[in-house]
Amino acid sequence: MIKRLAVLTALFVLAATPAFAQSKPIRLVVSFTPGGPVDSVARIIADPLGKELGRKVMVDNKPGASGAIGAMDVARSEPDGSTLWFTSVGSAAINPTLYEKLSYDMQRDFAPVSVVVNNVELLVVNLAEPAKDAAEFVAATKARAEPTPIASSGIGGIPHLAIEQLVTATGANLLHVPYKGAAPAITDVMGGHVGGFFGDVTGLLGHVRSGKLKPLGLASATRHPALPDIKTLEEQGIPGVDTNNWYAIFAPVKTPPATLEALNAALRKVLTDPVVRDRLLQTGAEPAPSTLQELTALLQRDTDKWARLIRAKNIKPE
Repeated sequence: MIKRLAVLTALFVLAATPAFAQSKPIRLVVSFTPGGPVDSVARIIADPLGKELGRKVMVDNKPGASGAIGAMDVARSEPDGSTLWFTSVGSAAINPTLYEKLSYDMQRDFAPVSVVVNNVELLVVNLAEPAKDAAEFVAATKARAEPTPIASSGIGGIPHLAIEQLVTATGANLLHVPYKGAAPAITDVMGGHVGGFFGDVTGLLGHVRSGKLKPLGLASATRHPALPDIKTLEEQGIPGVDTNNWYAIFAPVKTPPATLEALNAALRKVLTDPVVRDRLLQTGAEPAPSTLQELTALLQRDTDKWARLIRAKNIKPE
């Protein structure tokens, strides 16, 4: 009862602000193309979030420049809660170290609203690969004279960083093969042209369920609800591979605290709705609503973590 009153109070504050008294829709700016995992999650939450806020929420795709186009669109918008940035960990916590010159700054330009979902990485291989799990796969790479090629969706992305963590943790004899996106990488794994791929569960779940790819392990602290029989790498004796391609919502930095809290309350209510949760889980995304403070802390932890790895491996963008 107390929690419900808090949500209602926050929504009342939001509705009472001048910006939210207007009828214009809320733009949920997505830094990726339509049809991808981030866009799909955005479209699942847009309608219920709009109903919760009493405003239409429109997904507005602004892909390009590794997320910078969407980021700057939001950073330059009025800080009234009517323009929000929906992005992944890459644009928020990896780009600041990966790129020497970045047109936006997370602390200077944005205020946190909430984490939306977690997306852990899954190691998959071709069906012809004899290894039954990640530990066997690593051992097999060490036994070969030549390194085993392993794909990523691009230099500096979460799949690439997962590979680097695996090499550091195990000494696996791997050759990183960067692709321009996950789709061609997955195609070449299925075709046997590369030995494996780390990817978001959201992008791999369908291929695993249809039997087109063999899952070997999860780069997370716990098992995934959609793949309860797949062990984590840590369960297989491989610690230190902890990737989470979370998606979160940010607002322009000068957005009033009361507006941020009200947006947060509405989003948390949406993400705990059983229907929305089920739709997200069916895609492989794990609903993960947070407080403003929890997102701030997560952003700082992951920025620091990925900065250490990028610098240690001397990773440079293409």
